[in-house]
Amino acid sequence: MDLMFLRATLLFILGVYANSLAVAKFIATSGRHKVKVICFSKTGERAAPFIRQAAKDYFSEASFAYVLWREIDMAFWWNMFGVDSAPSVVFLKDIYSKPITYSGSFNHLQLVKMMDDYKKNDIPQLRLVSSMELGCDARGYSRSGNETVTWYCLILVGRAGHAMTQMRETLRRASDVLMVGDDSDYARNVNLSVAIVASAAMKENRLTFTWLDGEVQQKYCQFHLAPEYHTKSCGPSYEDGVDAPQILIVRYLRNLTDDNAKNDRWKHFRNQYLGDTKVASQLIARYPGPEDVEELIQWISHIVERGDTREFPYFTFETPDLVPEDKQSMGSPVGQSFSRGINNRLKKLHMYISDLPRDPRVGPSLLLAACLLFGTIWLQNNRTKQANNTPGDLASSTSSRGRARARPARTDDVPPSMTDEEPKDAYQWVTTDSDSE
Repeated sequence: MDLMFLRATLLFILGVYANSLAVAKFIATSGRHKVKVICFSKTGERAAPFIRQAAKDYFSEASFAYVLWREIDMAFWWNMFGVDSAPSVVFLKDIYSKPITYSGSFNHLQLVKMMDDYKKNDIPQLRLVSSMELGCDARGYSRSGNETVTWYCLILVGRAGHAMTQMRETLRRASDVLMVGDDSDYARNVNLSVAIVASAAMKENRLTFTWLDGEVQQKYCQFHLAPEYHTKSCGPSYEDGVDAPQILIVRYLRNLTDDNAKNDRWKHFRNQYLGDTKVASQLIARYPGPEDVEELIQWISHIVERGDTREFPYFTFETPDLVPEDKQSMGSPVGQSFSRGINNRLKKLHMYISDLPRDPRVGPSLLLAACLLFGTIWLQNNRTKQANNTPGDLASSTSSRGRARARPARTDDVPPSMTDEEPKDAYQWVTTDSDSE
């Protein structure tokens, strides 16, 4: 009996060790920027076609794993992910975040809905592929549209860890309050009358909440923070260091002077579409308050109100590019930067062409081009008619060319061959053989 118990205990320990290694390897190789999707199955067969299709569709933002469910491993999976049966699906951002588990069978539509719900309940990550979409790039536009003059991007900067996870949860609660407004339970319990400005900006898509991996995006992180916060939030972690995530907000302002520069169309085209100047000005403010939802919302509202009503100097500067985090799906940094530049140029060129019909100089220019084209066509037709009016010259030239072709080639100037005539001092060599003798 003791031997059987020892054997079962040993198998359990080995199973836990093997599962721990598998989970650690999967999380480490999936990419820190991706969501980990773990599907549990009792059969252990190959994943269903719709799961494989979802893995392809969400490749840039999620990594999928298929796990065989065994009763002997139930304690391990319960303690780690809260899974007590199969089939089940687990969504996990990193080892510090709380996993979200769905139990029961599911199909393709239900899996897509799970993915969408998870994305809505999580603060999006600021990455190279998402900066334009989130409206957190000075070379882009607000999520509310290209005509928006002022918009804001709130960024949580820090290294992965428990402190970062708690701050992301604080940001998520603040985002929920601003999206719901005064109807939320949290808003009714606290005095958030000052949050009306921030709530309106959030609903108008002029305010975006996002977070940045300060370790991967070290240059971008150091650019937006003062030097005294670099070792706490940016770059690799130190053994005796302290991880302290920081919240900052970037206010973007479009350059209306260049947009209204109709006097110099070429200058407008060069500045706006060839990238000589930045599209938007940037002002950066860091949140100095405590980790409290009410304090954070009041600070955001204060920043948005001042940014919308007060005039500030127009600052343009070179912001470091975000580092691509998934080289397999995005290619090299140079290729990605080139592709992004081409897309931006095409987008801005389309906007420039769309503005041309409103330019008063376009009509006269097209009329002048039409007149020049008509004159060229008339001149070519006139020359053709003049050539057709002289048939004799044309016939004589044709007959002369025919006679020239029929004339035989002259041979007067051709030197004679050395075999045409016998030289005077020539001597005929007579060969002898055995028959002649």
